[in-house]
Amino acid sequence: MTLAPQHIVVIGYGPVAARLAEELLPSVRRGELALTIIGEEPTAAYNRVLVADLGVGRTTEEAISVSDAAELRAAGMTVLMGVLVRRVDRARRGVLLSDGTWIGYDKLVFATGARPVVPTLHGLNPDPTARVPLPNGVSALRDLADAAVLRNAVVRHERVVVLGGGILGLEAALAARDEGAHVTVVHHGAHTLGRSIDAGAGHTVAAALRARGITVVSQARAVGVELSPGADGVPTFSGLLQDAGATVEGELLLLSCGVRPRIEVAAGAGLATDRGILVDHQLMAHHDPHIFALGDCAEVRCLDATCAECADNSGPLGLIGPGWRQAEWLAGFLSDSAAATAPRPTVSLPAERAPVIMLKARGVDVAAAGDVSAGPFDDVPDLNISQWADPEHGKYVKMSTVDGVLAGFVSVGMPRAGAELTLLFERGSELPADRSALLRLDGSDRDSGAVAVADPTRTVCRCAGVSEESIMDAVTGGCSTVPELSASTRAGTGCGGCHGELKSLIEAHFAPAAA
Repeated sequence: MTLAPQHIVVIGYGPVAARLAEELLPSVRRGELALTIIGEEPTAAYNRVLVADLGVGRTTEEAISVSDAAELRAAGMTVLMGVLVRRVDRARRGVLLSDGTWIGYDKLVFATGARPVVPTLHGLNPDPTARVPLPNGVSALRDLADAAVLRNAVVRHERVVVLGGGILGLEAALAARDEGAHVTVVHHGAHTLGRSIDAGAGHTVAAALRARGITVVSQARAVGVELSPGADGVPTFSGLLQDAGATVEGELLLLSCGVRPRIEVAAGAGLATDRGILVDHQLMAHHDPHIFALGDCAEVRCLDATCAECADNSGPLGLIGPGWRQAEWLAGFLSDSAAATAPRPTVSLPAERAPVIMLKARGVDVAAAGDVSAGPFDDVPDLNISQWADPEHGKYVKMSTVDGVLAGFVSVGMPRAGAELTLLFERGSELPADRSALLRLDGSDRDSGAVAVADPTRTVCRCAGVSEESIMDAVTGGCSTVPELSASTRAGTGCGGCHGELKSLIEAHFAPAAA
């Protein structure tokens, strides 16, 4: 008697779900698993982090695609696109789709990701369940349609207003300005990147934005959007209203106010939720061994109240790299479970290290990690702060250490120092006794084309976890462009922040041959 393969249903078809499907391919081909993927969008998974680059014309839809639905179907998977999951029936182990289809499951995986936060402004509907479209000229820059809207504004050199001073908002602002749009950044806090960097770094970043021709409006409280009749008579965005009465005029409003995990279907099924869907260290939903969650919708917090790893959990990490690592781990867990003929030992998802936040923009280099809120003269036990600033030239570095080990840092306008600090932070290494040695990495006597850190074992692509050694192996094997390198190693397929270094490594290898 041949047993039917275990059926796994995945709700969501974004980059994390695509990586899970890719990792499960061998088990599907062996007939150990059956897999159904349900995607809301009519297109296969693509990298949302690069939607702004698509919108300004720096990349293509093909380049940001991370999955081939036809390939998955050819391997035996069922891929449904353009449909919604209306309800999950945990008792009957099935999902009901918007077209009336009922699909049963043995294991269910939520990979629903997150949706952009629509702020409560007069003229906008912030209710995510209402599915009321945003007015013409207002975009959350989340999907391919949003990219097309931005592209139209950039081509026309229109006035673009970015609401929000976070990483994605600033990256979009800088990219749009570089391509010819007139850009204003409006944010509520005293300085940009308020959740990731300190005031000194924030003001340095704002100065760099202004030097690039971007207008920065700080400590602003937006209260509404102004709509005027467009060419076709349809109300269209024309200005962002502030509580002081001023209006920031423009033709396009980009909302960059953060994201919120999509947990409505999970909550409706009675699963435990907080900021995200609550899962344990095996990504298993609380009180239901048949359901898992990963990526932007999953919040790892186990049922052990004394768990030190969960004590400082602040919700889903919201980064593509951790989501991919979760997908790879869960694929191994599900595959092993399907193939096992005996009880397996309990295994857990490896703890995720603190993320390094990086601003990816031409000429504006920012890297930050850990807590950098304390000042050099604050009396904080066991914490030492080193700080250097050159506001005139857009440079700023701050390092916090505990017993000489880097506990947090921020670097602005110092790409080589930022790369070295990133490496030291990720390794938990001690800083050199002479902190100024790090500043000299970006001195005028350094080779402008050199890579800051010469260490084959270091991680160059943090999203995909690819080392310099692996990249150079691929380059010596014949990869001579970034796309070829990405196809071979996955490097550069995440946030795109390592593209410049990948290009430098390729050029450094082929330069002697060219000479």
